[in-house]
Amino acid sequence: MPSKQALVRRPGPRLVEGLVTHIERHPVDPALALRQWEAYVQVLRDHGWRTTEVDPADDCPDAVFVEDSMVVFRNVALLARPGAGSRRAEVPAARAAAEALGCSVNEIRAPGTLDGGDVLKVGDTVYVGRGGRTNADGVRQLRAAFEPLGARVVAVPVSRVLHLKSAVTALPDGTVIGHLPLVDDPAAFPRFLPVPEESGAHVVLLGGGKLLMSAGAPKSAELFADLGYQPVCVDISEFEKLEGCVTCLSVRLRELYA
Repeated sequence: MPSKQALVRRPGPRLVEGLVTHIERHPVDPALALRQWEAYVQVLRDHGWRTTEVDPADDCPDAVFVEDSMVVFRNVALLARPGAGSRRAEVPAARAAAEALGCSVNEIRAPGTLDGGDVLKVGDTVYVGRGGRTNADGVRQLRAAFEPLGARVVAVPVSRVLHLKSAVTALPDGTVIGHLPLVDDPAAFPRFLPVPEESGAHVVLLGGGKLLMSAGAPKSAELFADLGYQPVCVDISEFEKLEGCVTCLSVRLRELYA
């Protein structure tokens, strides 16, 4: 059966120093962030996901955003080479966790850079954001790793936000959703639905039509409910202050077979 495995990594002691590039910096409450992270992980578990904690990388303020450490397609984990050099120490523990789950492991090599948050999978189509953290050679290496597995890799521009998935994610039917002011090229996606709030652009598919999303996007949640989905809202305000969203806080492995 397909897996419902998720890798997570708890916030470290230097979280408040996390990188901020496209928004104004605001103070982060570490204690509140930990409670929000625990609630996020519990939602995954409540919906049938088995969570595995990646070992801490306490010297890396952004390590909680574990999605950036790898991209998984089929059973292959492509380890990232983050565009921010300060984040590269996050990857070794993520490698160990992926190997422990039975993934075949590949990696981005210099001069390529790629962050997992720049990759959106919609069926067998893999959109990769070409922008600040992911360069052309990173896109080339991702294409070389995944096209032999049946992926169709499509590069799209990203300039208005940190990562591609800061701008867009996708609903279960494959419709890409995004907040228009932050999307470079909506026409890059065959089906695109604008949402009224920035944080409404970010959903994690829990299964059964349920969408994990930020509590900060009530109008978007109402829109999704009108479309027949079930929003499951969590407060991640402290991570949003660091340009994080619901996708960033886990790596979902859906195609590992036991």
